[in-house]
Amino acid sequence: MEQSEEEVAKKFGIDIEALKREQLKLAKELKLKDSLKLSEITKIGAIASFIVKNRIISTVIVCDKNSEILEQQYFVDKLNFPYIYGFRAYRELNSMIEAINKLNERPDIILVSGHGITHPRLGLASHLSLAVNLPTIGVSNSLFEGNKVSENGEDILLNNKKVGKVLQSKEKSNPLYISPGNRISIESAYEFIKSLVRPPHKMPEPLHLSHKYAKEVQEEINV
Repeated sequence: MEQSEEEVAKKFGIDIEALKREQLKLAKELKLKDSLKLSEITKIGAIASFIVKNRIISTVIVCDKNSEILEQQYFVDKLNFPYIYGFRAYRELNSMIEAINKLNERPDIILVSGHGITHPRLGLASHLSLAVNLPTIGVSNSLFEGNKVSENGEDILLNNKKVGKVLQSKEKSNPLYISPGNRISIESAYEFIKSLVRPPHKMPEPLHLSHKYAKEVQEEINV
């Protein structure tokens, strides 16, 4: 029988309510205005994390606008936090930060496999932005709990407020859900991700390359 989130938190001695308060407090620092023009972006970062046994692997790549890889790094850490829905950052954030800190090429923006402001408190993309002081965009294959799609099928709503956009990046495939993490507007986040899609891939090319690199890393370190 699957344990509830409360049971998992209690088992690991995690104060869920305290973490919720922290998320809401940090969310007040988010800025949903463009901190740079899309035309000024020359280095694009993309990061993804994978759980393998009792370890977490975070892989980050930096590429140019033509999807040529400038640098790639990874960090492997011991898994210290259980899976609890809505608290993914507490499980993955430290290893993501360590991977980014290894970069020599500092990106202008980072794409994150996860949620930005579509999260009702603080999504992974937003949390990461505050931690590394870079604009971020969240790209997800699924809606967060409580999200709805507008009648026109274009916008993501949370409590009737627009928090992201739906991108049909590949025909006959489920859409992507795009939301700003921090320091970028909803429209700019959508337009930027849309510009990075390269058929036949569904994901924007930098994230596709990050996922591909992650598989190489898993083979390299034999996990």
